[in-house]
This record gives sequence, structure tokens and C-alpha cells, in this order.
Amino acid sequence: MAPATTSLLHHNGIYFTFSARDSHTLFFNSHNHKSLRPSNKLPLSSLSSVPSSPSGRRRTFVSTVPVEYVPPAPDFDFNSELARLRILRSKICASKSLRDKIRVVDSDSKVKRCFRRGHDKNGIARVLESFNLNEYELFLLKCIVAAGQEHVLGSGCDTDSDVDGEFVSARGSLKAALYTLVDMIEKWDGNDDREVYEKKVESVAFRSLLKTLREVEEFYDCIGGIIGYQLMVLELLSQSTHGEKNTNFQHINNSNSIGCQLLEIHPPNVLDLSQDTEFAAQAALWGVEGLPHLAEIYPLGGSADRLGLVDSVTGECLPAAMLPYCGRTLLEGLIRDLQAREFLYYKLYGEQCITPVAIMTSSAKNNHEHITLLCERSKWFGRGRSSFQLFEQPLVPAVSAEDGQWIAKGQFSPVCKPGGHGVIWKLAYDKGVFQWFRDHKRKGATVRQVSNVVAATDVTLLAMAGIGLHEGKKLGFASCKRNSGATEGINVMIEKCKPDGTWTYGVSCIEYTEFDKFGIADGSSSPNSLQTEFPANTNILYVDLNAAEVIGSSKDETSLPGMVLNVKKTINFMDQFGVQHGVAGGRLECTMQNIADNLVNSFSSQCFEGVEEMLDTYIVYNHRRKVTSSAKKKRKPADMSLHQTPDGALLDIIRNAYDLLSYCDIKLPEIESNDKYANSGPPYLILLHPALGPLWEVTRQKCHGGSISNGSELQIEASEFLWRNVELDGSLLVIAENVMGSQIDKNHESILQYGYRCARCKLENVKIRNKGINWNSDKNLYWKHDVERFELVKVILHGNAEFEAVDVNIEGNHVFEVPDGYKLRVTSGSSGLSVDLNPIKKDTGSWFWKYTLNGGHIQLELVELESS
Repeated sequence: MAPATTSLLHHNGIYFTFSARDSHTLFFNSHNHKSLRPSNKLPLSSLSSVPSSPSGRRRTFVSTVPVEYVPPAPDFDFNSELARLRILRSKICASKSLRDKIRVVDSDSKVKRCFRRGHDKNGIARVLESFNLNEYELFLLKCIVAAGQEHVLGSGCDTDSDVDGEFVSARGSLKAALYTLVDMIEKWDGNDDREVYEKKVESVAFRSLLKTLREVEEFYDCIGGIIGYQLMVLELLSQSTHGEKNTNFQHINNSNSIGCQLLEIHPPNVLDLSQDTEFAAQAALWGVEGLPHLAEIYPLGGSADRLGLVDSVTGECLPAAMLPYCGRTLLEGLIRDLQAREFLYYKLYGEQCITPVAIMTSSAKNNHEHITLLCERSKWFGRGRSSFQLFEQPLVPAVSAEDGQWIAKGQFSPVCKPGGHGVIWKLAYDKGVFQWFRDHKRKGATVRQVSNVVAATDVTLLAMAGIGLHEGKKLGFASCKRNSGATEGINVMIEKCKPDGTWTYGVSCIEYTEFDKFGIADGSSSPNSLQTEFPANTNILYVDLNAAEVIGSSKDETSLPGMVLNVKKTINFMDQFGVQHGVAGGRLECTMQNIADNLVNSFSSQCFEGVEEMLDTYIVYNHRRKVTSSAKKKRKPADMSLHQTPDGALLDIIRNAYDLLSYCDIKLPEIESNDKYANSGPPYLILLHPALGPLWEVTRQKCHGGSISNGSELQIEASEFLWRNVELDGSLLVIAENVMGSQIDKNHESILQYGYRCARCKLENVKIRNKGINWNSDKNLYWKHDVERFELVKVILHGNAEFEAVDVNIEGNHVFEVPDGYKLRVTSGSSGLSVDLNPIKKDTGSWFWKYTLNGGHIQLELVELESS
């Protein structure tokens, strides 16, 4: 072993001795006249990046081999802490004024100790002297101390300290000790600007902390604010730590007595859209007809850590909504799907319908700013700013899985994460979103996750919403077969006998993170397997807005449905010195879909069959790839599993295209399992604009006959489109500028007017052959639709341009760009292709598809216009 290098540092009566051996670890001791602390082992990698001072001076410690350090677990008495916090919460909630609340929190032993007079100059007294705090801000700081999280303040007032705050406590304080050491090194080194620099950094962090505390205190007021938040964390963590089963649910055939209540869970009956196709078609038409009464809700506030999305230029972490998928962001994909449904309504009823869209954002990864800027750059997608309502969810502290302590990345800097999509109901009420929907005369809303790229396929969304509106239901789920081992919950039927002898029934869900607590097994070999009994919960919902508002406006726990603490994941964060950490922990989360638990129906006696028809909750069911396929996690190199990755979701999009087009007598190669394409990419690419339908019975009347060869590429960005007996071997891209209509100026905004000056494309008896995509290129990223091509046929339609190709073979590389107001016709000529370009005399074009209703179905008629 190489000899150690040793140094001695003296500061304010404390002596620090530290030494390094083999560049692997740093050993340091701290001692003064009062105590001698034992040696602590630190990785030098933890000191690898100390912030520069304003003078540019920088101290760097280098480590070649990072050594993991895990501090000893402290003894933590859950019971006594729970009892203390319950009493404190009760007293604070009973207080009628801020002054009363302050008096209550001042009486807490932790607050007395931390805010006592004559406290050390490095503690909370120094903080109070540094900032001009009002009474409410002071109350927030005292709450965090009363909640046992004084370490976030870096105050040194922990009861375990034996040097009166001169040095931080051993309990959970390794990082704080390191910060103190580095700070002292900086000051001992003679940097006169350090104090000014520290004050600026400290001020920003402190004000950010106050913002977080204010949001937690005010948003979680229904459970007791900051104190109630920590109490709920410890209650849930205590259940997990002591191995207690959550007795809210018991698996079927295991009736349980809970306070004179009997409860069972049953596999739910579903409305199977894949089997009853006539009902599915009718329900979808109810959804189209009811579109003027519907709203859209997008919960986009999640941090999407598993996706690992970063800006390629700045390196900044990005939210899932910004993922560039198939040529556009995921958020743009949601809007395209919505506009396709609105365009279908226009084609059937001749009226413009603009659906109000509420988007829940958060400050995680600058989520709110990124989404706002995206909407602004896209000019609000031709819908107008007034048709959007963005509301930001609060971030909540992440806690240690060990004892529920808030994880901190530095002084005043708790690690915070979004509090789960279940906060959306209370937040929507607090932010006036429900009132905004009422102003738009909306009765119900569809709720959809941004990462699910197939949710709007065919009838699923429209049928789910149509049933909810037509039958006056309060909550609907879109479900499908569950994949064993998938990170997704299940839909269940809950049956409960109440103490008064009445019975309640309702459809609800159980999150996958809670299976162990509920005694539910997951796996095909288990006798209690979920594989066939229970369908998957996909977080696609229909919700009655009045019912949701009643729940969101309640002043108790019901406004935060399905509170869970999932500590099975690692909380990754970067500390104030740029060092990456991973800590086992979680945060208090609410589950959006568990609003269903407050929408049960009561009966005077037990119901045995047919109860689902009488409930306010329901489930529609369809083939899995027509309901859910998510791009929610980054695929790891050499990983053969494509589940929940952008790559796997693309394959499901192509599988849906196969199902759609093969029904149109278009011959395509069948798509095999994901394993087949893990290394090679998809067998071919087919990307169709949703406005071609979006219902498949509409699309199938526009396309018929022909073939698409293996290795081909087809992209259709047009709604007024006809395909008749087309053979494609290579790449064909049809890109229309005006897919569903044209932008018009209205109230100083650019608004998409459906049906106005649409582009059109006809392909009849055409053979297209070219070299297409270079499938051997290692630069191809198929899920982005970013590929290298040898050759292609590309049709670009500006404005209301038209393109026709009839009775012709098109071979090799061609780009047909048609200017606004013109029609380009391609046929066979004596020396190859004959191309004619002529002006269009009418804005309506030379033809269009006429949509009519006929016996519960949509029928299309191709209308040719004379003298066009």
C-alpha cells in the first residue's frame, strides 16, 4: 500500500485531519476540546467537483476508484414519531388563525430546541438573521423542523449533536459533514469572495425551499399540510417496514373483516369492443356525436426519469412530452389524435368543434416551461391560446426508504419530485379548471397519458367517451389483457358490506406497486395469477366533470385518491457539488384512477350477477395494441426486451397498420414477435395520419387493393386520400401542408379551419419501385422516423394542392412538389412519365370524400366536382 498523505486543518476550535491512500478514499477526523469523533470513511469521488468561486479559484480532489459509503442505519422509533406528529397535526388543524398555528408549532420540542435563544451562530438563528421572513414563512420553517427535517436547513440543531452545532450530527449527516469540510477548506484557503458567493447561492436555494414548503403546506391542507404530509409518509412506510399487509383490499375468496366490514375483490365484467363490433361502432358514434360536450385532460407533470431524455444541444433533462417520436413530439401526437376526431365530427355534421384541453404540468425538469414554449412555437396547434389551460402541480419531497427522512442535495435543497397524477383532481379544482370546463359547456372529459402512443387507435377512446356521455356514467376505464410482470396495475370489481348492512360496488384499480400489500400474486404459475383474471389498468379514463369536481373540492383525504409510497425505486440526484447519488426512496404519490374509489354505488342487499350494468363506473376492453403501448423508458444497449420502449411501441403502431390495411385487401408481410426485430429494426415502416379515420371503418373505405413489400416505407400525411390497387416496393411519402384544413386569422390568432382548402391525393393502379431505406445504416433511428434512404418517391402538397397518379409505374427517385392552388397529374407517357400541372379553379378542389351516417355506421362517397 502506498504511503498516505496527511494534512491538518484548524477552524474555529475544530481540528480536521484527513489523508488519502492510493487515490481511493479520504479518511478524516474532526475533534475539538469537547469531543473526539471516530474516523469516517469517504470516497474521494465525492469531492471531485467543488464549485468555483467568483474569483475563478477552484479546488479539485481526484479519485480513480469511487468507493461506496453507506452510513450506519440509526435507530428510529416509528411509533413515538407517529404519535407525536398525530397530536401536532390535530392541534394545528384545529387552529383558526396563523397566530394560533404558530403557537402550536412553537410548543413542539424539536422547534423549541432548534429556535432557542442564544443558539449557535451556524444554526437556524443565522438563517433568520439573513432573510427578511414574514410570519407565514417563519411558520413554514418551523413546520419543517417539527416534522423532523431540520437537516434540510443545515442548521445543526439535531438532538444527536454533542458539540452545540459546531459540527453536524452523525445521523444521516455524511453529506452535510462533507459540505462543512469543503466550506472550511475554502475559507481557510483565504478566498475573501467566498462569503458573498455563498450568500447568493444560499438566497436562491432558500427562496426555492420556501416555495416548495408553501406548495406542500397549501396543497396538502386536506391532510394537514407539511406535518400531515410527513405523517402520511411515515404511516405508509411503517406498514412497509413492519411487513403489514394493506387491509383495504383482499383477494377474491378471502373475505376479510375490517371494522365490521366485509370486502372482496372480483374480476370485473367488461364491455369487449373486440368481440361486439356492432356495439363498438355505435358507441364510437356516440363519442363523435358528443364531442361538443367533451374535454381533454393530459397529465404531463411526471418526471419520466426512466426515459432519460436530454436536449442534444444543451444537455438539459427534458420531460416525456418533448420526446421526438415519429417526427414530432409526443404532445403533438396527442393533439393530432384529438384534431382527427374533431375533423371526423366536421365531416359528419359540417360544424367546427374545438375541444378545450387542460394540461397538468410540473416544474420537474422545467416541464411547465418546456410545454408552454412548445405550444407557443406551434402557435397553439391552430387551436388558439384560449382553448388550452395549463396548470402546474406541486413538487413534493423525496424521502428515504429507511426512515422517511427528506433526501437533501445540499443546504435548503430537498430533492423533490411530482406527487403523482392523482393530484390532478384537487389541483384542477384549486386552479379553476373545472369552472373553465363549465364555461365551455363541457360535461365529460377523456384522460390520456402522453407516453401511450396507440390509445386513440380505432374505436377505443371514442367508444369509452360515448358510453360515458350516452349512459350518464361517472367514470370509465379503457382496459386490455395484462402482460405478466408488466409495471402496470389491474382493474378490479370491489364488493363491500358496510356496518349498516348495505352493500357497495364499483370498478376500481390496484397499482402494481401495491400487489404485495394486497396479497395478490403476479405470474402465470401462481394460483392467484392476474394473467387471465384481471385486465390491465392503462390510465385511459372517461370522467364526468361534475363528479370529479365534487371529489376534488372535498376538504379531506378523498380529494387525494390512492395515496401510496413506492420506495422500490432509486432516487437519483446530483448534489450541489455536481456529484451523482442514488438513494433508495420514494415520495408520497396519488393515483389518478383511484378516484373510482369514491364513485361506488350502494345497494340494500348483496348483488350476485348483472350489477355492472347498474354502476356509475365501467370498463371498455379491446386488443392490447389498440389500447396501450408506451414509449416510457429508454432501451438499454443490447437489451432484447422492447417492452415499454419507443422501439416496441413503434412495432405496435406498425402491427395496427397491418391489421387495418390487410382488411383492405392490401397484401403485407406479417409481423413477428419483438425478439425478431430487437437488433434489426422493424420489417417495414407504415405511418398514417389519424385523420385518415380515425375510425378504421372510415380509413378502409379510402384504401383498397395492392401490396406493400417487406422493407418498404409508407407515410401518408393527408386526410383526403385515395389508394386503389397500389403496389409499393420502396419508399413513398405523401406530405400535405393542409391535412385537415387551412389556417385562418381569428381574433389575432391563427386557427385551423377544418375542411377549408385541404390538400388531396389519389393513387390508382400505380406501381412504385425504388431502393427505399438503407436498412443497413447504423444511423437509422426508426422510432424517430429518422432514416437514411437510397431512393424514394415523395409528394409534397402545399396549401390546397392536389396530386394524382393513375395507371402508371413510378421507378427510382422522384420528388413531386405541387404548389398551392395547383393539381399535378402523373400518367404513363411515350417516353416515361407524363406530368401535367394545372391550376385549381375552386378552393373546394376537384373532389372530396362525403361522410354520411347509415344504420349506425359511417359511409363514404367520393364526390367529383365539375369545372374544377
